[in-house]
Order: sequence, then structure tokens, then C-alpha cells
Amino acid sequence: MASQAMDQALQQLNDAVTAVMTAAAQAPDSVSAVSGGAIDPFVFQLAIFVLAIFVGYYVVWSVTPALHTPLMAVTNAISSVIVVGALLAVGISASGLATGFGFVALVLVSVNIVGGFLVTQRMLAMYKKKDK
Repeated sequence: MASQAMDQALQQLNDAVTAVMTAAAQAPDSVSAVSGGAIDPFVFQLAIFVLAIFVGYYVVWSVTPALHTPLMAVTNAISSVIVVGALLAVGISASGLATGFGFVALVLVSVNIVGGFLVTQRMLAMYKKKDK
């Protein structure tokens, strides 16, 4: 019974991964088709990247110091989601290039998570009462 449920869950996961990969592969073509081919997919993706840089800059620099520690905790949570994606890229990929990028992403995100926890621990230590 448990084996059957596990097989069904793995099949659903495989279907979901296939759907995400198909959607990601078709996204640039869909934008080009909607705009009548007027927007090159590379330009569209570059515009999204540049907008994300500006949004990230204004979000990070507008945070008050009191909210820095909770923000670091959320950043670590986001990095843990990236770890899941990197593990999928390393484990499921059919090409060596995807495996390599997945491994590099896994290493960088691991460093980011450890550094985030160290910084958060140091910030929380600043608020502790000192022993006399």
C-alpha cells in the first residue's frame, strides 16, 4: 500500500516537473507570439532581470535595522527553496551542463545559508542582555 502511494506521488512529481520544464521552455516563444514577434525573447528576459535588480535594490535599502533579522530569516527560507531547485537540476538533468550549473548553485546557496545563519545569530546576540 505504501509502495503504491509512493509510486503515485513520484509519478505526480514527475508530471509536475515535466509541466514546469515545458512551460519554462515555451515562455519566451509565447511572449514573442503575443507581441507578434516584435519583442525578442532575450530582450524580454533582460528587461525582467533589470527590473528585478531595481526592485531588489529598493526593497533591501528601505528596510529598517529593526527588521533586518527577520528579513535575513526570510532570505534563508528563500535560499532553501533554491537548494531544492538545485538538487532537482543536479539529479534530474539530462545534460552535463545542467548538472554543473546545479552543482554550482548548490554550493553557492549553501554558503549563502550558512552565512545568513551566522549573521542572524550575531544580530540576535546584540540584543541579549549582558552579564554583569
